[in-house]
Amino acid sequence: MMILYYHPGGCSLADHIVLIETGLPYRLVKVERGKRTEDGRDFMTINPKGFIPALELDDGSVLTENLAILVYIAHQAGALLPSDGLDRWRALEATSFMTTEFHGNFRPFFHVDATHAERDKARKLLVKHFATIAGQLGDRPFLVGDRMTIADPYLVVMLMWAEKNEIEVPKRLNDYLAHMKTIPSVAKALTDEGLV
Repeated sequence: MMILYYHPGGCSLADHIVLIETGLPYRLVKVERGKRTEDGRDFMTINPKGFIPALELDDGSVLTENLAILVYIAHQAGALLPSDGLDRWRALEATSFMTTEFHGNFRPFFHVDATHAERDKARKLLVKHFATIAGQLGDRPFLVGDRMTIADPYLVVMLMWAEKNEIEVPKRLNDYLAHMKTIPSVAKALTDEGLV
């Protein structure tokens, strides 16, 4: 059984949602801010990079980096990532955009020593990125086509972070987030992580 090392409300929430949505067997192990697992282990011995999430596979090997983990889970399940065609690449494109441009620009909001100027610059870029994603979403229920892909759970996390940090997003994205929270896999992950 795979083990997802996570932090409540962190970007690992995307992996948690995808694991539930695909129905693959997994176990959660929470990682505290001090880089200790809830069962007392040093997380750095699991992932020397120190970043959450990490996914321990059935054979004991550990996969890191969110994009890789999301694609791995989708590949194992044969779900949440179209097997071919442009929609496959659009899903990967959107997920990559979130793991780099979105996630990276939230960094000043998570560090107490970040300056007001750094937060302002990040806020402006995030507002621009959210407008771009809202344009890509259009009137569709999901980011790529009419089915959830690995990009959607990541967008849920980014929108929750925006809400927490009072970053304005287009109304279309607020409606999208409200819809996503009604999907059973999303609702269960939020409940499991104590976020509702």
